[in-house]
Amino acid sequence: MTEQQGHQFERGTDGPKVIVAGLDGSDSSMHAVAYAAGLARRQNALLALVYVQPVMPAGAALGVPVSGTTEEIAEDLMNEIRTAAHRAKDAFEVRWEFHTFRGDPYNGLVTAADELKADAVIVGASESAGHRFIGSVALRLVKAGRWPVTVVP
Repeated sequence: MTEQQGHQFERGTDGPKVIVAGLDGSDSSMHAVAYAAGLARRQNALLALVYVQPVMPAGAALGVPVSGTTEEIAEDLMNEIRTAAHRAKDAFEVRWEFHTFRGDPYNGLVTAADELKADAVIVGASESAGHRFIGSVALRLVKAGRWPVTVVP
């Protein structure tokens, strides 16, 4: 048997099965979701939209009023995605789920990608100047080297 005869191609098993897209409501994260949705549609993969709820600020724990809870933000994001998915339903179908995790964005996305058995992670480019000191979430995900990571501007 030649090597060419020994290798069997498995039809329908190539490509990602689960694509995780980080979502925080920023323009770049919405671009990342749109890119990930197109990739999921073309690959017939599940699109897992992940919002990482920041841990409660110390002031909020002490009773200081906080404008807009993270649960409200997550609900608003989910409603926005549902509306967009409903509008696009006539054009194409994408299987998607919405997940929330708690913590900092990097650790939340790592946990999500591990738990959801992600084949790829898509995130938006950082819009924060502070990432220069601690590293952007995207750069930290790339350095983790556990999944292919696409950073969308």
